[in-house]
Amino acid sequence: MILESVLSRHPVVLSEIPLQIDRDEVLRFQGYKKGIDLPSGDVLALYDAALAEGESLMRPRVVYGAVRVTAQTDHLIHLSKDTELRIPEIRRFWGRIEAVGVGICTIGDALEERSRRLFESRDFPLAVMLDSVGSAAVECLAEWANDSLCQVAIPERLKVTNRISPGYAGWPVEEQRLLFQLCPGALAGVSLNDSCLMIPLKSISFLVGIGAEARVDHYFAQCRRCWMADCAYRRAPAARTVQRAPSR
Repeated sequence: MILESVLSRHPVVLSEIPLQIDRDEVLRFQGYKKGIDLPSGDVLALYDAALAEGESLMRPRVVYGAVRVTAQTDHLIHLSKDTELRIPEIRRFWGRIEAVGVGICTIGDALEERSRRLFESRDFPLAVMLDSVGSAAVECLAEWANDSLCQVAIPERLKVTNRISPGYAGWPVEEQRLLFQLCPGALAGVSLNDSCLMIPLKSISFLVGIGAEARVDHYFAQCRRCWMADCAYRRAPAARTVQRAPSR
């Protein structure tokens, strides 16, 4: 399905997503520091094997929906009389917003199940590398979703902030439950356990702010990895892409 408006109130499921996984991001999950640690030929060969297997197992999906904002304070976003999001300093970072967008992303459970079987068979190097490929892939997927929302918003004369997730920047992880109430993760095959942990594990939930006056500035690094070529709000040149080039 195609997302026609960034303000869509009805949950939309996006699939058939062309991801390009960043090798440096995978190696970062392996503990390598870019520009400092140089992986050996054996490590790169292991990466190639894990990437090929991982790409065959991933099923990227995103479910997205928007909710109108009724009021804002420094640390609260009110969505209705009984629903509010408690995010420290959010008005300072996002400015005035008209709505929030909620997304839940996943690559499915096949990759993590394969990684688990590799651990059980004691093939630890491939198991760990495959797990890192999955972690990098779902981060890439969330970035793709964030960038896609920016692109959809431009014709609507709206701006979309960078994504944030429960459990980061002082936002209580317990509010994950509220995001799932606002946007049904089950449509993407994602559920939430009693500890607010998403199942499958290779999943990310996020929130973005939406509005004509939303603040998109140097506080966020999204411009440097955004794949949109003609964004009216670009503040910095793109350093890389999260979209796989189309096959010829």
